[in-house]
Amino acid sequence: MAKNVMDTLRERGFVKQTVFEEELYEKLGNESVPFYIGFDPTADSLHVGHFMQLIAMSHMQKAGHKPIILIGGGTAMIGDPSGRTDMRSMMTKETIRHNVECFKKQMSRFISFEGENGAIVVDNGDWLLNLNYVDFLRDIGAHFSVNRMLSAECFKQRLERGLSFLEFNYMLMQAYDFLVLHQKYNCSLELGGDDQWSNILAGANLIRVKEQKPAFAMTFTLLTTSDGKKMGKTAKGAVWLDENKTTPYEFYQYWRNTADEDVEKCMKLLTFLPLEEIENLCAHKDERMNKAKEVLAYELTKEVHGEEKANLAQSQARAAFGGGDAELLTKEVEGVATVVDAMVAAGVAKSKGEARRLIEQGGVSVDETKVTDCNMTIPAKEFVLHKGKKVHLKIIVK
Repeated sequence: MAKNVMDTLRERGFVKQTVFEEELYEKLGNESVPFYIGFDPTADSLHVGHFMQLIAMSHMQKAGHKPIILIGGGTAMIGDPSGRTDMRSMMTKETIRHNVECFKKQMSRFISFEGENGAIVVDNGDWLLNLNYVDFLRDIGAHFSVNRMLSAECFKQRLERGLSFLEFNYMLMQAYDFLVLHQKYNCSLELGGDDQWSNILAGANLIRVKEQKPAFAMTFTLLTTSDGKKMGKTAKGAVWLDENKTTPYEFYQYWRNTADEDVEKCMKLLTFLPLEEIENLCAHKDERMNKAKEVLAYELTKEVHGEEKANLAQSQARAAFGGGDAELLTKEVEGVATVVDAMVAAGVAKSKGEARRLIEQGGVSVDETKVTDCNMTIPAKEFVLHKGKKVHLKIIVK
């Protein structure tokens, strides 16, 4: 008999909270369960924060369950209420549609949109944007206790800085999403990050009260470092799955630099490597952990960007930092102030004009950053200069 997907998710460290656990376990073991995960279409690329959901969807689908990808088109139309200013802008339907297409392309590396349990994409704008407010309050609001809502962790934290009515409505809207998906697609399980627990539970409860049918909630551990910080952030911002926002090399390097104590957890949650292999790779807490980090970086880059780009990123990194087939050449240069000067002094370009052309064509990177400005100053006295796919030099400025 095929393995129950809940066992797989538990062994790999996904499951944080669940409800009606035994009933859910039995259901997942005996039938194909339509489940959903929500994504906000506020950017044209997914990022590392979405990574676990993609992997979980893949595990679920491989075990025979049907993914429903809910795009928050309705909620995005009213702006993000989280208090941040950078995502407050109203989104047009065209922008949302474009972002959804980008998401689908990235998601198709992890899940299939074909076949009997092929994933489907739905937009909550289809039912939220035309709601009759009075009907909604009578039909849905009647089932919510304000006292209970205020005791939810997500609201308790916000009460201190002021909780807008818009934020307060989010729980009802998300619960209503689950109800609609249950009615339309027989969806009986919502998955998400543990910060969504109150909202997900509210949806399951609404279905059980209103429809008198079983509904389930399951949340995942949040992807954090051992000191509690969210993974997927760098000095430059989010680590994106779109190679135009985060290059495969930068993506590879991000995971190659994972702290020793986080490698095993990341391997279990984010790769499909067998647990036994992960255990062997992470058995020695010494310099041999570097091999595990390389495997982690390679596997994740392959998942997101494909084998060819993962091989290239790995060879670039090995060339740049040694320890691989290609040893890094070192060039000492004197009195250079800009990257263009360094390229000429190191013999990477014959002239400043050629160096500028290479930069304009997008063929030059310094450390992990693509050079876009021909006047860019050198970042430090020592840095790695990449020209195209084959030239990688360690530059030391005297």
